[in-house]
Amino acid sequence: MIKRPGQQQLLLPVSPVFMWTSLLVALLVNMIPIGRAAWMPDLLALVIVFWGVHQPARVGIGAAFMFGLLMDVHQSSMLGQHALSYTTLGFFAIMIHRRLLWYPVLSQALQVLPLFALSQFIEVITRMIGGGVFPGWGVLVSPALEAALWPLATALLLAPQRRTPEPDENRPL
Repeated sequence: MIKRPGQQQLLLPVSPVFMWTSLLVALLVNMIPIGRAAWMPDLLALVIVFWGVHQPARVGIGAAFMFGLLMDVHQSSMLGQHALSYTTLGFFAIMIHRRLLWYPVLSQALQVLPLFALSQFIEVITRMIGGGVFPGWGVLVSPALEAALWPLATALLLAPQRRTPEPDENRPL
């Protein structure tokens, strides 16, 4: 844990196993059969945006598309609804990743809110074009909850990178 006063902490490299495991866990949490209400946050979308911002070379548009197809098949929704939404999220997360990392976590949450709102808009419009009904105005709560979960996701998903590379009892850092 190397940190100088007034600067951000230097992080260790992310483990690919941890990164893909977190994506699979978010997918499994989304697949829990608890009755998907319109206001519930999409944790897979949150994790896709997080890794798209922090590791754009590893988690990109292709991974977002594949996870979207898995969600489409699981929810028996129109094939491509989640895939289009997650692909758009992945693209915009990669597009803003350099700028976003300059800001503190709370400012980052405000800046990813439009991404989550756009994703939700794409899902609702695609569902309605395919003959579905409008899910109600509770759908506006989901992007706000996803943005509110951004600081928690940042703390949890960056925790393994914040440990010291060589723990030593005598070193003050």
